[in-house]
Amino acid sequence: MIGIGILSGMAVTLRNFVGSYFEKDRLITVQYPEERETLPENYRNFPFLVYDTDDAAAGLRCVACKICEKECPPQCIYIVKSDDKKPDYMGKLQLYPKVFDIDISVCMSCQICVEVCPFEAIKMDKVFELSCRERFDTLLMRKEELSKSNIYYHKIHPVEAAEVDANLAAAAEAKKKKA
Repeated sequence: MIGIGILSGMAVTLRNFVGSYFEKDRLITVQYPEERETLPENYRNFPFLVYDTDDAAAGLRCVACKICEKECPPQCIYIVKSDDKKPDYMGKLQLYPKVFDIDISVCMSCQICVEVCPFEAIKMDKVFELSCRERFDTLLMRKEELSKSNIYYHKIHPVEAAEVDANLAAAAEAKKKKA
């Protein structure tokens, strides 16, 4: 019979319409920005830099190795190494990025920079409300805007952050035993 598909589709629509008045789970529309859906832990958007201490400049995990800059497919990461060294969060003298910029208008959120970073310094953020009126300067994220604390990282990705911290602590413990 012609129209059986239309009738079964209308039945599904009617069932969902009536059911949405009785079950909150059936509602699909979220009244944004008053209501917000909780994002899953594995949600990824744009990169940010992790620092460990209270001071973002001193505790930055990045040592300007430039691996992320080389591996980035759209070439949206720009790093300039410092000329001098300063103590990192563990007290060891390290190079640091004098300039670390990411052009988020070009970034495709592929997460390759996170995967290739040997120092666990760059991670993916959950912030997605980055609209702005200007196209050029506001879409270029500088080191100061990209730097976020390890506490923030634990808030947005608790399971992953705990694993990373455990691995870093184990590596530091292994270095102490060797010395």
